[in-house]
Formats: sequence, C-alpha cells, structure tokens
Amino acid sequence: MNPIQYIDQHQELLLKSYHDLHSLAEPSWQEKRTSSYILKCLREAGITVKTFQGHYGIIAEIPGISKKIVALRADMDALVQEVDGVVKANHSCGHDAHSTMVLYTALAIASCGIRPKHTLRFIFQPAEEKGEGALQMINDGALENVTYLFGIHVRPSTEVPYMKASPVIVHGSAETIRGTIKGIQAHASRPQDGINVIEAAALLVQKLQQINLETETPYSIKMTQFETNNKASNVIPETAFFAIDARAQSNDVMNELNRLTKDAIDQTMEQTETSISWSAEEYVPAATLHEKAIKLAEAAIEDILGAENVVPVCVSQGGEDFHFYTAKNPELTATMIGLGCDLTPGLHHPDMMFNLKALIYGTKILINTVMMTAGE
Repeated sequence: MNPIQYIDQHQELLLKSYHDLHSLAEPSWQEKRTSSYILKCLREAGITVKTFQGHYGIIAEIPGISKKIVALRADMDALVQEVDGVVKANHSCGHDAHSTMVLYTALAIASCGIRPKHTLRFIFQPAEEKGEGALQMINDGALENVTYLFGIHVRPSTEVPYMKASPVIVHGSAETIRGTIKGIQAHASRPQDGINVIEAAALLVQKLQQINLETETPYSIKMTQFETNNKASNVIPETAFFAIDARAQSNDVMNELNRLTKDAIDQTMEQTETSISWSAEEYVPAATLHEKAIKLAEAAIEDILGAENVVPVCVSQGGEDFHFYTAKNPELTATMIGLGCDLTPGLHHPDMMFNLKALIYGTKILINTVMMTAGE
C-alpha cells in the first residue's frame, strides 16, 4: 500500500478527524484541545513529536536518509466571531481543514513505512490569525535544516474553482495600526474651550483617503475602528481610540503606505493640536515567489487532478503569516498551495462552508508534493 492508497482506504476516518477538529475550534494561543487531538493521532502512528512549554505548537518528523528537511505547515487556531447571535471560536478560515490534510499526509506516509531521501517535518502552528504563530515557531527552531516549506489554504470559488488547485497563493502584506487620540474635554456648549478628538479622527480619515500611490500594485488603507470613552452627549470627548487596516500586494508598497500614514498622523496632530500615540500591529509580509517550489507543487497537482485543473496563480489581498517563514529565512524555498473546494460565501464569513471531498484530493496533493520534493 502506498500513501495515496492509504488515503483512499481511510477517507471516512479523515473526514471524522476534520469534524472532530472543527468542533474543537479554539482562539489563537489557546489551541490546547486541538493540539492534544493532533498529538494523539501522531503518537499512535509512531511519529516522533516535539511540543513546547509556552504554546501548543507541534513539530513532527518522519526521518529520512539525509539531514535535509522538507517541511509542511498547518495552522490550528480559529477566529472569534459572532455566529447566530453568539460570540465564539469558529473555524471560518479553514484551519481545521489545513490541520486535517497535513495530519493525514503524515499518517499516510508513516503508515506505509516509507523512509524518504530527506526527512519530512510537519509543523502545526498556533496563532496564525494573530500574525504571531509563525514567528514563534521560527524562534523555536521549526526551520532548522529545512530547505523546502509548503503550506495549503482553502480558497473561495471565485479564486480557485472546485476540483482545481493552484501551486502558489500570492498573498498581500497586511497590518493593523492602533492608536489613541488625546484632546481636551469641554462642555459641548463651549467647544472653543476644548480640543475635539472626533474632529481630529475625521481629519485623519480624510488624509488617509487622500493617499494616492503611483503604482499598479493593489493597495488599500482605511480606518476600521473608532470609539471614544465619552458617556455623555453634551461633552467634548478627551480620548478616542482607532484602528487602521493597511493592505498591499508588495512589501515595498506597504513600506510606502507606512511612511505616508505616519505623515498623515503627524499632520493631524499639528493641525488639531491633539496628541496621537500609535503602534503597528498584526503585520504580515507579502508572499515571496520561489519558482522551484511552485513547479514541484504544480507537478503534484497535475498528477492528482490533471494539467487542465491547475490554476497557475491565485492572487489574494488577504494576509497570511506563512510568509514570515521566508521573510525571516531568505534562503528557504517555499510556496503555499491554493485548494479549490467550492468554498462559499467567503473566508472569515461565519457561515463559511466548502465541499469536504476537497480534503481527500487536497491531502493527496500534499503527499505528492512532499514525496516528490523529498526524493530530489
């Protein structure tokens, strides 16, 4: 029996594991039950695992003949959002699907007793939604001796149709800027005695809207949160809090957005006599393309789905902390596969759904990808 046949014979068990992981949805840095479930499956298959004191990430390995390592990464955390009137952890970004496919890639290869040319490493990462988990796993040595890294992400039907896959997702860079505006409180009948933070925020919004870069690279910047601590309608508020969402399809454009945002904030302070403290958070870099990894993933997809079902490139303005692995390790060769799965109405929608049959061919694609790469 080979790993592909293993998946064919264990489809029901794979789907059960997906449903189990879906029901265990946990927020970033709180993936305790999810991690325990994955660990149990790996250990029962005799796969060597490494865990950590400060978080629930896992590194599993199937030893090869050489010390070179081909790695496969899955994210484990869920979003926290309102679902049918209840705020709870919810797998609306498909991390349960990613964990299932990477888990069964490991189980299929291990169960067939294969010893590849290069060692296979399986990285189960916490806190992708916070943009922090990849950095933590890097700090914990997840990329030590790794030459190739692959990931996978379910995609909306508008990007990659069902029964198709792309060997590369070109994610954009994303960042959240959080800030506090301080003015002077006053009675609403005497606005001249105060400095209104709402007016300062309105000016900042205008300045953000006026940012215009001469580039064909898609980008956007906008204020997405604003609130004051004012409880009375007849008082000029003294303090306000805001968040700005920045997106760009390249790291160079994101750097320019950051520079112009700083200018907009400085100008707002000068023109309104407010003080604004702010910080950039939840940053993730844009994708770096590696043709060799893309070609290997493309060959794996062709073998499972046929050449006619390869989508050459999937462009997404969403962010993904997977790209920290290459940003922090430029010598690494990596790509993230985009899996068509009839996903509707969209990622991060509380009612996100997809065709679970995609988990079967998605896992087979991952098996082919790492086995082809490990045999080089």
